[in-house]
Amino acid sequence: MASKGEWLEAGLAIATRDGIRALTIERLCADLGLTKGSFYHHFKGIRGYKSDLLTHIEAEHTGRFIAGAEAAGASGHDKIQRLLDLVLEAHSDSRDQETAVRAWARQDSEVRAFQERVDAMRVDYLRSLWLELGGRPEEADGMATLLYLILVGAQQVVPPLPAEDLRAVYALAMRSAAPR
Repeated sequence: MASKGEWLEAGLAIATRDGIRALTIERLCADLGLTKGSFYHHFKGIRGYKSDLLTHIEAEHTGRFIAGAEAAGASGHDKIQRLLDLVLEAHSDSRDQETAVRAWARQDSEVRAFQERVDAMRVDYLRSLWLELGGRPEEADGMATLLYLILVGAQQVVPPLPAEDLRAVYALAMRSAAPR
């Protein structure tokens, strides 16, 4: 029997590869080689599954990164460097996942609300880091948005931007906007 996390990762893989419409109980069971009974052991239908999937995505692709950055040290510099490392480690794997979830959000109001909440959480965290770095409060919203848009934009370009190139873009942005 697969764990709940394995079911959720399988669904995220399906949605990423083939779109959210391909994500069905039958497809999940076929991909995992398990029965519907196994699915229903963990979830209350496909709507419950998709709700749990969104919770999983938020925990893994936002909460885990923020917690990891917070554990990096007391200084804003340590935190933002660790956050960048975590994001770039996941960049090649998560870029298609993020794109798939954003596409899903254009089709489903519940997912749109989820995406808005997650985007706001991410920008709020970047705002707090900017202030910890000594950035001017009147620039905090703009800088947090800029840093986030760099990542969102990098997830959209074709061909994909390698993680090291993205690191260089972030370094340039931070140098250009360094707190004075």
